[in-house]
Amino acid sequence: MVTIEKVVSRSDLKRFASFPNELYKQNECYIPSLIRDEMKNLDKEENASFEFCDADYFLAWKDGKLVGRAAAIYNPRAIETWQRNSVRFGWIDFIDDREVSAALLETVADWGRERGCDFIEGPMGFTDFDPEGMLIEGFDQVGTMSTIYNFPYYKDHLEALGFSKQTDWVEYLIDLPEQLPERYVRLSKVLMEKYHLRTRHYTRKEIKRFNVGHKLFNLINNTYSALYGFSRLSEGQIQQYVDNYMRFIDLDFMSFIVDDVEEIVGFGLMVPSMAVALKKAGGRYLPTGWWHLLQGLKGRNTEIIDMFIIAVRKDLQRQGVPALIVSDLHPRLIARGFKQAESNPELETNADVQNLWGYFHSRIHKRRRVYGKSL
Repeated sequence: MVTIEKVVSRSDLKRFASFPNELYKQNECYIPSLIRDEMKNLDKEENASFEFCDADYFLAWKDGKLVGRAAAIYNPRAIETWQRNSVRFGWIDFIDDREVSAALLETVADWGRERGCDFIEGPMGFTDFDPEGMLIEGFDQVGTMSTIYNFPYYKDHLEALGFSKQTDWVEYLIDLPEQLPERYVRLSKVLMEKYHLRTRHYTRKEIKRFNVGHKLFNLINNTYSALYGFSRLSEGQIQQYVDNYMRFIDLDFMSFIVDDVEEIVGFGLMVPSMAVALKKAGGRYLPTGWWHLLQGLKGRNTEIIDMFIIAVRKDLQRQGVPALIVSDLHPRLIARGFKQAESNPELETNADVQNLWGYFHSRIHKRRRVYGKSL
């Protein structure tokens, strides 16, 4: 018999955050999450998403063993935007036992019904910066620090429970040539002249002085507004992301595109693959995890760069501006020894971005899905 318990204590939350690291400890493709960071993100006192979101976390037990977990999330901003009164499930993991997965998802469904929800969807988080989308292809590919890894049986469990596809994301693995294709370079020059754009390289002091971090996240609000399930970031969330990320970013891996009045109209952020570093850290900063993470951020022990974010102002999204970002970053990536780039999940319908990868030797190597059903 499966027993579901709500997370009520700090030790419960640690069990919740740690469970996948135990479940996947023998899997070479799984990238361990950092327990301290996971707990902070899930903490209702720490995460600015709880200015307007509600959530509870649940643990599944069977025969005295922890066998699964799931979060139930109510996001009224997303509900208002998409006009669908849905409860989200996220942070879901379970052993290959359909009694366990059914109990977890029914618990989330009941939690949503109590709040008037008539639809359930996931896996999704509070925002698009949380891992989302269940892996359905690419189980033999090493994961990234910002995406979900799961066993192949997850898909079978959800479909047996009546869940169906809502949307898919795809991820590309792209070979980085020593020189960009000539037609790609020509495209970039034409775009810069046509739209009066140029690249801008900010110093660390300028980023602080010109409030660049806030401008970037406001641009993300503009760029991502039409993407599936998007929830507009609040000022509190933006400040939290600025505080958490901006001071650690290697500016070599950032590109800014500005117009003729110095407004940021596009930017890209890439991060060296942290797969090796996170495996060595094993989910912990201490005693030596911090050292491996520092080496990872410097791009040591990897030839893969993760394309973490590309954002372009809405009126320029169909004009190929991401090509300017890639053109700007490419020589720096080659100089730092990177051989391949991995795209973040892109909606399968996002042809404007995916067409750019056609200039390179690239392939789709992962696919992930949001599932949903009526309650």
